[in-house]
Amino acid sequence: MRWTATARDLTGYGSEEVCGRPVLELMAEVPDELRRLTRIPVSGQVRLRHKDGDTVEVTFQTAKVEGPAEFLVVAAPADHVADHLHGAALLRALSTQDRITIALHDTDLSIMQTNGTSSPIDGCAVQPGTRLYDVLCTEDAESIQTLLRQVLETGVPAARINQQVSWRLDPGRRRALSLSAFRLENALGHPTGVAALYLDDTDCVRARRHLDLTREVAERVGCSLDIVRTAQDLADVLVPAFGDLATVDLAQSVFDGEEPPKRLGGGDLRLHHAALAPTTAQWPARPQRGSLIPPFPDNPFLRSFQHGRTFVISAEEYRDVLGDARLSDFHVPPGCHSVLVAPLHARGLTLGAIAVWRCGRSASFDEDEVDLMTQIASRGALAIDNARRYTREHRAAVTLQQRLLPPATTETPAAQTAGLYRPAAGGAEISGDWYDAIALPSLRLALVAGDVVGHGMAATATMGRLRAAIQTLADLELEPDELLTRIADLVQRLAAEAPPGDNDIIGATCLYAVYDPITRRCTMASAGHPPPVLVRPDGTAEPVAISPGPPLALSGMPYETTMIDLEPASVLALYTDGLVEQGENDNADKLQRLTDMLAALCRPDRALDETGRALLADLVDTEPRDDATLLLARTRAVPAEDIAHWEIPDNPAAVSAARAWTARQLTRWDLEGLLSDTALIVSELVTNAIRYGRAPAELRLIRHHVLVCEVTDSSSTQPRLRRAHTTDEGGRGLFLVAQLAGRWGCRHGQNRKTIWSEQPIEHSPP
Repeated sequence: MRWTATARDLTGYGSEEVCGRPVLELMAEVPDELRRLTRIPVSGQVRLRHKDGDTVEVTFQTAKVEGPAEFLVVAAPADHVADHLHGAALLRALSTQDRITIALHDTDLSIMQTNGTSSPIDGCAVQPGTRLYDVLCTEDAESIQTLLRQVLETGVPAARINQQVSWRLDPGRRRALSLSAFRLENALGHPTGVAALYLDDTDCVRARRHLDLTREVAERVGCSLDIVRTAQDLADVLVPAFGDLATVDLAQSVFDGEEPPKRLGGGDLRLHHAALAPTTAQWPARPQRGSLIPPFPDNPFLRSFQHGRTFVISAEEYRDVLGDARLSDFHVPPGCHSVLVAPLHARGLTLGAIAVWRCGRSASFDEDEVDLMTQIASRGALAIDNARRYTREHRAAVTLQQRLLPPATTETPAAQTAGLYRPAAGGAEISGDWYDAIALPSLRLALVAGDVVGHGMAATATMGRLRAAIQTLADLELEPDELLTRIADLVQRLAAEAPPGDNDIIGATCLYAVYDPITRRCTMASAGHPPPVLVRPDGTAEPVAISPGPPLALSGMPYETTMIDLEPASVLALYTDGLVEQGENDNADKLQRLTDMLAALCRPDRALDETGRALLADLVDTEPRDDATLLLARTRAVPAEDIAHWEIPDNPAAVSAARAWTARQLTRWDLEGLLSDTALIVSELVTNAIRYGRAPAELRLIRHHVLVCEVTDSSSTQPRLRRAHTTDEGGRGLFLVAQLAGRWGCRHGQNRKTIWSEQPIEHSPP
């Protein structure tokens, strides 16, 4: 028997202690099957004695030595053999995996052994000594080698590092790898290379990317009800997550909120460019947003697209389909190799098209991506169609709102006015904000600003009803507080008539002011409305200290009247809360900002409408969430030489004296042509004041574009026009006044009433 040093290390016995002795004496336990054998078995597992008294379980294998009658017995600890077998089985299993590539690199990072192939094209095995540069594209190989070199130098393993790579023989096909690497060492701990495991994670990464893209489309596309912004959001989501460049083209009617035409075939489809991503893309032939797309030729691709089919085509094939070089330059971006075109089809309508291009090393689109794009286009089309339908409804509401508003500018003896209206945007519905400038008798002017609660057509309709009611009550020449009280009663009736569940959203705020250019006094009352701002001729401005009453939805509570004197060329600004509730600042700060801007912009040499536009541009957000109205009135005054007063004595003889005074005044004003009719009107009005009224009484004549005759007394009796019978001795006075004057009426003040008439003056300025 011969004995090796390794055997001595395994059992603790030297060769002199075991050579020449039976092998069975080394065994701690001799199995019965070994006792029955007549020759040494080929392999097996036994327990050997150790010199220190312990036992060692070993696995052995024997082989017949050629020549002499000797056997070679190789034994190793059983646990080491098991580890080796398991490790070998693991390596065999890993080496047969298709998606896991194992590569052993030496210290200069050359591939010494691998189970992978160089590329999926030729399938040739990687030879020892191959570098990553021979398998992958240069930049991808450099990135991986940098990582492996770091593992080799530091000994710190790398786990699940994501890498995007392309094969050198197929650079257009990108793959996603998950790389793990650890350093190899010899028995002395010196590095001998790097073991790298490459897991092909392309399918998982693609599925995860598609899921993320679908979620992002759901989150971002459709957040706005603006058509162009929705189209741009759709294009932005797709770049660079899905392609390198994306365009969205829509039918012209979609921008207008209308349905696109239902037509098939080529020709002028009236498509307009809506969105491009990235917005910095260099595409010289592509027009600016909103430009008309040139007509398409009729071909099978176009007809299949119009039937709702998504298709993929290369740039060369697309140029062949278009057939015209100029048209190709317009539709095919430079540097791109393939395009995926999907129709924006919603509710049976083809709204437009979305095209996604890939350029450079990007791979062409596959069938899975076509299916994904079809889903994205469907969701995007619904968002665009929602924006289209909102645009249609929004425009209808804005049109109705603007039709219900008065002319933007007016010129009256009392004031020059300019009204401006800014509708809500960004998905907010139209509300019932309004303004009005109502010419009243005796050259006076009523100024109104109001805001109806709620949004949409219902609010606009309520606004129209309130505006009509205020105009009717204004013609009755009610005081501002009484007018608001009656309007509050009307709002209560409207709330009672509203459908169940809507009566609690019927309400409004309103500011009503009446300016008299004769007395230069403005009387106003507020129903929960913001105070007006007064800009004096010297440029100073301040909000009017007014005591607002309750909103118009609440009745039964009185309103308080405020009176202020206005110098000629003063500017009174009425507005709704949409002008001072933009952004996040405190409303008091915004009112102060409005006041400061009015002081800076309201110059005598600047038109009121220009001033109003500048205010709205600065104070209202780009996409306001609420309507905003602004009414500016620059006051005027009737010159003193155009006004004449006469105190009426309390006796019947005053009638002839009034006629004589009137004749002298009209002669002084060169209005002899009106002398006859005016004398009769004055006679009847003064007679009624003496007979039915109470002293003191006054006769006033006002000359402007009309001749105004007013008789005021201290009686609250309401005059009534009636047709007198033949036998009646009276009752013809007001009937005669109505026949001679262009119009007449009566207004009541505090402890007084005024009966007035107006006669047009020929050749007078408007």
